[in-house]
Amino acid sequence: MDTETQPTERDRSSRSSGSEQPSDPEGPEERSRSALAGRITDWVPGGRITVTLLVLLLFLLLVSTFVLKPFQIPSGSMERGLRIGDRVLVNKLAYRFDGRPQRGDIVVFDGTGLFGHGDYIKRVVGVGGDHVMCCDREGRIRVNGQSVDESAFLYPGDGPSTVGFDVVVPDGTLFVLGDHRSGSSDSRDHLGSPGGGMIPVDRLIGRADWIVWPVGHATHLDRPDAYARVPDAEAGTQTGTGAGARAGTGAGTQAGEGEGVQAGAVVGGRAGAVAGGPFGAVAGGARRSESADG
Repeated sequence: MDTETQPTERDRSSRSSGSEQPSDPEGPEERSRSALAGRITDWVPGGRITVTLLVLLLFLLLVSTFVLKPFQIPSGSMERGLRIGDRVLVNKLAYRFDGRPQRGDIVVFDGTGLFGHGDYIKRVVGVGGDHVMCCDREGRIRVNGQSVDESAFLYPGDGPSTVGFDVVVPDGTLFVLGDHRSGSSDSRDHLGSPGGGMIPVDRLIGRADWIVWPVGHATHLDRPDAYARVPDAEAGTQTGTGAGARAGTGAGTQAGEGEGVQAGAVVGGRAGAVAGGPFGAVAGGARRSESADG
């Protein structure tokens, strides 16, 4: 009897599958990308480290341009909350997508031709349509008939204002004041100037949301509750004449030089990146001072 077994169908299939070549785990597209990355790192001096730093710098530049930007506080006009030398992060997207400035927000804006030259940081007291006046019988500012207790954030010893004013804020603009009222040049001082001391909303750079330096003073800048009870402006409010019905001459302030804010840091221009110190170093270019006379 022939004892040699004939190969079965299963034997043939297993034998043929074992002889097949293993598939390439990387397709031609992946190999092409790896080769391109290798050529770039070989071409750039410093290899992977340099490429990584360049990508990081590009990322910081994009963030600074479109999302967050650091600014340095050069004056005491927003004390006690913001001190000279503080670095704040400004949220540039806060009002970009249908967001509207709210009373109590701390905003950075381009004051060129309005307050002087450069960028300024102030607190929003009135928005478009608001009737803002000073002062009631207790010396408080009134917004749309509601007295506002600002004692929680005003500079110690300061009152809401040393001069009276009575204004209606035009639509699309803001009435802004510094927290250090006796040391701030703000909307009160420019009521008789072109624009009436109001800040067009399209001049806003963003909302200051964080103090990031020094570390011991780092905090989130919350909107105070003082304005929470202020009612919305009534349509067609006609108290006062335009933006400046009654205002003293020069709002009793003597703000020193350097009233504006300064861009926090520059790397090869106005990137706002960090190098050699938290939000304050300069590398590859001179820092552009954005301060202005108070």
